[in-house]
Amino acid sequence: MSQSHILNLLGDQAAFLLDHRCQTIPAAQLHVPGPDFIDRVWSDSNRTIPTLRSLQTLYNHGRLGGSGFLSILPVDQGIEHSAGASFAPNPVYFDPANIVELAIEGGCNAVASTYGVLSSVARRYAHKIPFVVKINHNEFLSYPNRYDQILFGTVQDAWNMGAVAVGATIYFGSEESGRQIVEIAKAFEHAHQLGMATILWCYTRNSGFKLDGVDYHASADLTGQANHLGVTIQADIIKQKLPVNNGGYLATKHGKTHAKVYDQLSSAHPIDLCRYQVANCYMGRAGLINSGGESKGASDVQEAVVTAVVNKRAGGTGLILGRKAFQKPMKEGVALLNAVQDVYLDSDISLA
Repeated sequence: MSQSHILNLLGDQAAFLLDHRCQTIPAAQLHVPGPDFIDRVWSDSNRTIPTLRSLQTLYNHGRLGGSGFLSILPVDQGIEHSAGASFAPNPVYFDPANIVELAIEGGCNAVASTYGVLSSVARRYAHKIPFVVKINHNEFLSYPNRYDQILFGTVQDAWNMGAVAVGATIYFGSEESGRQIVEIAKAFEHAHQLGMATILWCYTRNSGFKLDGVDYHASADLTGQANHLGVTIQADIIKQKLPVNNGGYLATKHGKTHAKVYDQLSSAHPIDLCRYQVANCYMGRAGLINSGGESKGASDVQEAVVTAVVNKRAGGTGLILGRKAFQKPMKEGVALLNAVQDVYLDSDISLA
C-alpha cells in the first residue's frame, strides 16, 4: 500500500495521528521493535535458548519477517463468541484449514487458534506457519452466561503438535482472576521449559468498571496495570485492546494510582494512551500487540489502519486482528491484513 493510500484511509485523522509528538513518556526510554529485538532485549532475560529460538521464529515469518513487528491472525472466536456468531458471515471458516490458509495467504507471522482447530490440521500446516495454541477460553454455552477462562488444552499437547507459542487469556479484575493467574503462570512456566513463547490476552473484566454510563474496561490505567501483571507472570507478548479513555482507577476509587499517570504520563491523545500501555509492558521489553476488534463492515480497513498507526507510533509491536479479516471473503481478508502490515513496513510512519 502506498503512502498516499494510507493517508486516504486515515482521512481527516491523518495529521492528528501522523504529526503527533509524544510529550509524556519519551521514546528514548522505550525498548522499541526492530530487526535485532531478540538479541537486544530478550537475550538478557531468563528465557531458555529454545524459547529465544521460538520467539525469533515468530518475528522472522511472513511479510513482516525481520522487521521486529508482528501481524498475527487470531481465530478463537468459535469458542469465545460461539461458532455461529463468528463463522455464519463466512461459513468456509468452520473448516480449520481455511483459517490457516488465510493466515498464510495474508502474510501473517503466525496463526493463533484453539487447541481443536490447530490440532486438526497440525501435520499439514505446523511446518508452514508458526502455530500459537490458545489453551483457555470463555465457554459461551452455559445459561445464564458465565464469564470465566477455563483450560481447554495443555501446554504439552501444544508442544506435541509443533506450536512455537501458547496463548491464554486472564480476566484481570474478575472474581476468578486469582485462579486464572495461578493457572496461567504455571502454564507459561511449563511452556518456557519446553522452549515455547507465551502470549497473554490481558483483558479486564468486572461489572464495576462501568460507571455513570462510561465503560472503563479499555481505560489506559486499568489495561496498563493488566499488562504489567501479564508481563510479571512472564508473558513474552501482551495482547491488549486499544485504550479508548483513561481514569478507570479514579472512577472506581479502588486500588492505587498516582496523579502523574493522568497529567504527565498520558494525555487524551490515543497514541499517548497506548504509550502508557507500552510502558507497563516493562517499557516495551514485552511486545504490545493491540487487537483489531469486531467487524463493522465497510469501515474495517480504515479502523484497522488507524489502530496500526496508533500502535506503531506508540511503540507497540503489531496487531492481532481476526474478525475484521475472516468475516469477509478470503481475498478481502488478505487485502485487509496486508494493509495493516503495510503500516509497519512504511518507514515514514515513525515512533512519536
